[in-house]
Amino acid sequence: MNQTVQSMFGKKAAVAGTEILLGVGVVVLNESGWMLLEKRKDCGLWGLLGGKIEPGESIADAAVREVREESGLTIEIVRLIGVYSELAERIVTFDNGDVRHRIDIIVEAKIISGKPACSQESERLEFFEAASLPAEICPPAKAPLEDYANGRSGMIR
Repeated sequence: MNQTVQSMFGKKAAVAGTEILLGVGVVVLNESGWMLLEKRKDCGLWGLLGGKIEPGESIADAAVREVREESGLTIEIVRLIGVYSELAERIVTFDNGDVRHRIDIIVEAKIISGKPACSQESERLEFFEAASLPAEICPPAKAPLEDYANGRSGMIR
């Protein structure tokens, strides 16, 4: 699978033996077009809802699951925004020596039902206009949010 992912995105693993993980980030929009961001307890920074795509799970299924788990909302995917890989920030080395590189697929979604409610991992959930995003954004979310706010899509970084 690593070979397929590497050739699909034209990237080589940064370190021999690096495992490549796929994640999904979701730009959840309310009826006014404002984005829902999550302030995480573990780092105190704002970011997109989302997480790891489980083996055998589609991008859409992962996005719907992650948003439901993190906010209680039911969503519908609208479109693909892009694929992001910040090499310097996405390489994670674990205590046991395992090295993982994460590639995030970013999608846009609209809310079908529910009201936002914080998960155990969230300090706060809040809607923001694209032009008024908070300054304290988690580094992996900066590029997708910047691209989205400026009408760009399909970027691979």
